[in-house]
Amino acid sequence: MEVKEPTGRLGVLIPGLGAVATTLIAGVEAIKKGLAQPIGSITQMGNIHLNRKSGNNYPKIKDFVPLANLQDLVFGGWDVYEDNVYEAASRAKVLEPGLLQALRPELEALKPMKAVFDKAYIKNLDGTHIKTGANKMKLAEALMDDIAQFQDSRDCDRLVMVWCGSTEKYTEVSDVHETLEAFEKGLRENDPRIAPSMIYAYAAIKLGVPFLNGAPNLTCDIPALTELAKQTETPIAGKDFKTGQTLMKTILAPGLQARALGVKGWFSTNILGNRDGYVLDEPDNFRTKEVSKLSVLEDILRPDLSPELYSELYHKIRINYYPPHGDNKESWDNIDIFGWLGYSMQIKINFLCRDSILAAPLVLDLALFGDLAKRSGLSGIQEWLSFYFKSPQTIPGFRTEHDIFKQLHNLQNALRKLMGEELVNGEGLTYAEEEITA
Repeated sequence: MEVKEPTGRLGVLIPGLGAVATTLIAGVEAIKKGLAQPIGSITQMGNIHLNRKSGNNYPKIKDFVPLANLQDLVFGGWDVYEDNVYEAASRAKVLEPGLLQALRPELEALKPMKAVFDKAYIKNLDGTHIKTGANKMKLAEALMDDIAQFQDSRDCDRLVMVWCGSTEKYTEVSDVHETLEAFEKGLRENDPRIAPSMIYAYAAIKLGVPFLNGAPNLTCDIPALTELAKQTETPIAGKDFKTGQTLMKTILAPGLQARALGVKGWFSTNILGNRDGYVLDEPDNFRTKEVSKLSVLEDILRPDLSPELYSELYHKIRINYYPPHGDNKESWDNIDIFGWLGYSMQIKINFLCRDSILAAPLVLDLALFGDLAKRSGLSGIQEWLSFYFKSPQTIPGFRTEHDIFKQLHNLQNALRKLMGEELVNGEGLTYAEEEITA
């Protein structure tokens, strides 16, 4: 498989220049200046295990695959408020003022373009920096103009788009989403079932720009946009960044399942005070997040295969808006498990995390891998990027994989395949060798 070299500049376009996006942008600028390290980014800090016959069989991923250099990244985006990135980052209060001050010239230069916004999808926000148009197709065309002008004015060789906007209200696939023809007709007729995130996805995919969805919205995971992605040979992936509580679930649940320990109940509650928490305080928006989070445990533990261990699993999720915490999300988990002879035990987890600190490196990795996929001639749903998502988009008819360790193995094998290396198991054996030595 031919992988084109990452020549020139890569434009990273972000709908939603809030806490996550500004933390990413400030972080990359700090790393460029040698002020910080890209901790949490596997494209920058992670290693990959190659065939044991290779000389250096644990190279850094960034040395193994041709990824865009951080020095070549150029950021832009849209937001419903007109604050520049320095102002938005200061308001988010994720990063220390001293660090932001050191990056102030670079961050102040980044001003958001007017956003596509529909209050019906996010009731708790009042957008003031928004586009107007005769219909949703006109809004999509305005976004495409923004994309083209950004690429030209910033001298970008390639582009990628990562949705970092707020969670939209819960919606399900309907007839307007089933075919590209129906979807484009819906855009022209202002169909209320087409969300703002879908308009961004349509604009990006129509222009061949890879689109990665970091929120649990129904966005590019509709038949119409997967059809368009195939037509324009565009990589897509989503959805919902896997950061705090769900990250812990995808680490712990595979261990319980591997040891054949039963689980009766898993109660999860979150408190956070950033814009995401404020949006999720609305029940319709919380429902979107809840559906994304609920699927994880059932898909890992598989009650259908082990009913004696997991058929009584009661999984409950709460998210509470608590302004004093700001971006410092706190999650509490109570897990009721049972072991030998049915004897009960409990696990308690109190995870005091930083939401945007965990999410920012995921945005970086997805931007770099989305660009890699495009340069490799890949298109449509990129299942190998499931590692980054709570509710991974999969090819219809295939089961979703939520086990983070299996997801990482699949991601690394995808990279090996792209680079013409043999696929290996966890011990560095090729599958042929594994069969011989088993």
